[in-house]
Amino acid sequence: MPRQFEDELDHLKQQALLRRLREIESQPGTAMTYAGRKLINFSSNDYLGLAGEAFLREAAKLAIDEYGVGATASRLVCGTISPHVALEKRLAEFKQTEAALTFSSGYATSLGTLSALAAKGDVIILDKLAHASLIDGARLSGATLRVFPHNQVDKLENHLQWARDAHPGARVVVVIESVYSMDGDRAPLAEIVEVKDRYGALLLVDEAHALGVVGPNGRGLAHRLGLADRVEIQMGTLSKAVGVAGGYIVGKQALIEWLINRARSFVYSTAPPPALAAAATAAINFLDSPAGETRRHQLWDNLKVLAAGLPPGLTPDRLQSAIVPVMIGDETAALAASRMFYDAGFFVPAIRYPTVARGTARLRLTLSASHYAEEIQAVTHALWELDKRDV
Repeated sequence: MPRQFEDELDHLKQQALLRRLREIESQPGTAMTYAGRKLINFSSNDYLGLAGEAFLREAAKLAIDEYGVGATASRLVCGTISPHVALEKRLAEFKQTEAALTFSSGYATSLGTLSALAAKGDVIILDKLAHASLIDGARLSGATLRVFPHNQVDKLENHLQWARDAHPGARVVVVIESVYSMDGDRAPLAEIVEVKDRYGALLLVDEAHALGVVGPNGRGLAHRLGLADRVEIQMGTLSKAVGVAGGYIVGKQALIEWLINRARSFVYSTAPPPALAAAATAAINFLDSPAGETRRHQLWDNLKVLAAGLPPGLTPDRLQSAIVPVMIGDETAALAASRMFYDAGFFVPAIRYPTVARGTARLRLTLSASHYAEEIQAVTHALWELDKRDV
């Protein structure tokens, strides 16, 4: 390997920005084994604790027995297998839209969708804290990009006015998340819908961290606010609260047909294993059941336990999701704080640049419906200790 790479890796290490893979030696759940040590996991996006559920495993096993392990080709060649069709039908029903399309990952969903929605001469306007995959998809499209400060609707309106003045007739797409992955806060969706409608823009809302957590049966923030029919492109993932893998778009039939024809990450990718589609369908069925709603309420009960025990310096104004950032600032200090939690028996990773801006390193603490109240109280005690140390 060229020495240049080694030098650059050394530079990352000096800045406390070097990352390494961690081998987890246990199945999904709030109890995990890492480096031979038992820890309580407060880092997972498995918000409802579904990833290890027996009924998801059984659905996957049955699909393997009937359809095999691999899909063998892209969806447009011969890789569209019955479990994929069933999943998309169920997703459209659950999200109360005309149609749905699934992708191999959330990242592939962003890249394929945004590069198909817009092109050179069009305009994409993103929230500053939009996920890296949304930024990359927007760049890939070739459209003119504009970024507005996080959740500042007045700044978004300025960009929309500019887009209409400078690019009359262009397709304008606004891109936001409903729940932001590193801050855990919600978008002011009602205000954003109003302003994008005034300027005739399309709106893509990524519900990745809201699906299963927010709204009736976890349908997301758009449904929670009664705005789903005014959001042209609803995006999400199957790898967080759903507990499986993959991404999806739901919306009008014409939108889905366009993506089937123009989303390159869909057209040119081998289809996901049918077992994953079957497991995801089982998970969506669970979300849409009384048992699923009970599980979602358990998650929010756990969040109340956490909120009641947080030290004053770390308490968010109001918990809006299952994501609780613990702001540190310095990257080295964030790593030290994460190590303190590890020593206390908790897995709470440090989040650093480039995932977040320089100087805004943090711990990202996430809750699951599967956490016990005693575990949550214990981690809040560790947060008090962190607060005392002023790391």
